[in-house]
Amino acid sequence: QVRLVESGGGLAQPGGSLRLSCAASGFTFSTYHMGWYRQAPGKQRELVAQITRIGSTNYADSVKGRFTISRDNAKNTVYLQMNSLKPEDTAVYYCNAKHVLYDYNYWGQGTQVTVSS
Repeated sequence: QVRLVESGGGLAQPGGSLRLSCAASGFTFSTYHMGWYRQAPGKQRELVAQITRIGSTNYADSVKGRFTISRDNAKNTVYLQMNSLKPEDTAVYYCNAKHVLYDYNYWGQGTQVTVSS
């Protein structure tokens, strides 16, 4: 059974930091590209950051220089370090797994991030 379980969300002040984690199970983690997406109320889900199975990364322009995605293939976990948080970062953050070759695509249940003073 495939599972992606996010954790680490919560309330942060503007300028603060949070670290999201996504623990994966039920599939061969090292053969998947991993990503973080977010969806704010009334908006479409958008890509925040991606990391390939070999560690190449890309980021949305809005988070470049503030967020860092990383993965630990030994722990089947992907992380999103979020620094210098802004109120506009408020959203539900979702973990995503995409197979490198086949059309397998999995989502976590999401974790709420709220940035407010």
